[in-house]
Amino acid sequence: MKRFYKKVSVSPVGDAFAISLDGRPMKTPQRNPLAVPRSGLADAIAAEWAAQVEDIIPASMPLTGLAQGALDQVDNERDRIVSRIAAFADSDMLYYRADRGQQALIDHQAEHWDPLLDWARQHYDVDFNLIHGIRYEAQPEETIARLASVVEAQDGFTVAAMLSLVGLSGSLIATLGLVEQTHDTKTLWPLVNLEELWQEQQWGRDDQAVATRDIKQAEFQAAARFLDLSRS
Repeated sequence: MKRFYKKVSVSPVGDAFAISLDGRPMKTPQRNPLAVPRSGLADAIAAEWAAQVEDIIPASMPLTGLAQGALDQVDNERDRIVSRIAAFADSDMLYYRADRGQQALIDHQAEHWDPLLDWARQHYDVDFNLIHGIRYEAQPEETIARLASVVEAQDGFTVAAMLSLVGLSGSLIATLGLVEQTHDTKTLWPLVNLEELWQEQQWGRDDQAVATRDIKQAEFQAAARFLDLSRS
């Protein structure tokens, strides 16, 4: 789609902040007003639209996409989306350790992953089962229930960010570290890519894998930024 507007603006509407193009309030794909809870987030979304040149490129506007998801998908399908996020309480990638014969990798995982799990244990009063290999083992019911309740308590914009973050990281615990503002993306991104980075150290760099990881990292950082802007 060609750029069809000249001016992007932000204006308060009730308790929210709406984005307009040439004075016309924007709508989401499902025709909801594109209005967000914080002025900083609205300004950042407006900046994405102002940065478009001749063609409008949705992939270059991650904050817009996340806001649309919060207003369209989360508002209409909240229970399904919350359940999808909460399911990671039983399958977090941090639970899964290398097979017993790979002691060096097991030690590396423990060194880097255990502090994050220890934080979650203390913060949420939960415990985890660690699994060697790829076999499934259920986590304690109380752990699943407690972490699910944390997800359920979040507002729609936080849920939209969390859906992206867990999908990119495979880790609800890492995502909660961002939600609780106790960890940052600089710390967490290497942790959720620890095994891939380990393999690179052992066998060398795969340029295609690195390119894919860089794209995912940019998306992860955008979702974390959306999370921060939606509540500050």
